[in-house]
Amino acid sequence: MSGLYIHIPFCKNKCIYCNFYSIVYRKQSATEYINILKKQLSNLNQNFSTIYIGGGTPTILDFLELKALLYSLRKFIKNANEITIEANPESLNVDKVKLFIDEGVNRISIGAQSFNDKKLERLGRMHSSYQAKTAISLCKKYGFKNINIDLIFGVFGETYPIWKKDLLEVIKLAPSHVSIYMLTYEKNTPLYKQLQKKLILQMDEELVVKMYKFAINFLEKNGFCQYEISNFAKRNYFCQHNINYWENNPYTGLGPSAFSYNDGVRAKNISCLKEYIEKVKKNENFIAFSEKLKPIRRAKETASLKIRTIEGIDFDWFYKKTGFDFLVLEKEALRMLIKNRLIRYRICNDPAKNKLKVGICLTKKGLLFSDTVSAALL
Repeated sequence: MSGLYIHIPFCKNKCIYCNFYSIVYRKQSATEYINILKKQLSNLNQNFSTIYIGGGTPTILDFLELKALLYSLRKFIKNANEITIEANPESLNVDKVKLFIDEGVNRISIGAQSFNDKKLERLGRMHSSYQAKTAISLCKKYGFKNINIDLIFGVFGETYPIWKKDLLEVIKLAPSHVSIYMLTYEKNTPLYKQLQKKLILQMDEELVVKMYKFAINFLEKNGFCQYEISNFAKRNYFCQHNINYWENNPYTGLGPSAFSYNDGVRAKNISCLKEYIEKVKKNENFIAFSEKLKPIRRAKETASLKIRTIEGIDFDWFYKKTGFDFLVLEKEALRMLIKNRLIRYRICNDPAKNKLKVGICLTKKGLLFSDTVSAALL
C-alpha cells in the first residue's frame, strides 16, 4: 500500500485550536498553487492505493479550482481504492458535491466538530449546526456512501449532556465513519494563549475521560466498530489511508508542510506557500528536512504507530514487516507497560492460516494513555 496526501493550505479563517499550516484563501494564490500541483502530479509516475486531499479547507477552493485539481488526479484516481476529500460545512454546495462524485472521489470527511452552536462559536468555527446537518444530508443525497463526521469533545464550557447530544445527532445522520478528538491546547495557537492568560479553563480531566468512555460504548452499541483510538466505522468502512499511516507504509505528501515517507526516508516540505510555489516553479529543492531512518528506528516507529489500533501488534506481522522480534526489541518497554496495565497480550484465531495469532494490544486503561504507550515503544 502507498498513499498520496495533498495539502490544501487555505481557510476562510484559522480556528483557534488549529496547529496545521494554513493561510487565508486568496483567489490568485489558490489558482497559482493549483497550477503548481498540476505540474507536480504530471511528474509523478506511480500508483497509489489511497488519495487524501486535506487541509486547511480543500472545499474553500471554488468549483473551477477543484475541477482542475481533480482532473489532474484522474490517472491516480482510477487505480486508487479510496479517495478522500476533507470538507467544511459552510463551503460545500450541490455543484461541488456532484463534481466530487463525477470525478471519482468516494469518501468525504466533514468537519462538523459539534452540533451545538455555542460550542461551535467557542471553537471559532464558521458554520452552524444547521449547516453541518445540511452538508451531510447533501452528500448522502447525491451519492456519497462513505461519509466521515469529525467531532471534538472536552471543549471549555462544554457539559456532559452537550456531548451526549452531539453523539445522538451523529447517529441520526447515519454516517459510515466517525472520528472523535479531545481538544488539545497546541503551542503557538490562540487557544493556548487564552489558556496561558487564564481567559479559559481546561475541562476537568475526569469529565473528559467520562465523555470518551461514553462515546466508545455509545458508538459501539449503535453499530460502529472502534478500530483506532479516535476512529469508529461501520463494517467495511475503515479509513484505508489512515491505516496506511498506522502500519508505517510509504506515502507521498504534496504541498507546504506535507510529509513523505518512502524507502525509509522521511521528509517534510517547507511550511510557506509562497516559497513552496517559487521553488517548484524553478525546479529547486522544496524539502525543509529529511532523514534516513535506521532499521531499528523504523521498527520502533512501526510499533509506536500500530499500537494505536485496536487490534494492536501481531508478532508475526511485526517480524515480517520490520525483521525484528518484537519481544526482544521492546523487552523493557513491554515489561513496564504490562506492569502498569496499559497493554495486554492478545491471542486469537487466524482462520486463513489455521493458527493462533499472538500479539499485544491496548487495555481499556491504555486507550486513555495511548500517547504514553506510543512514546514508551518509540
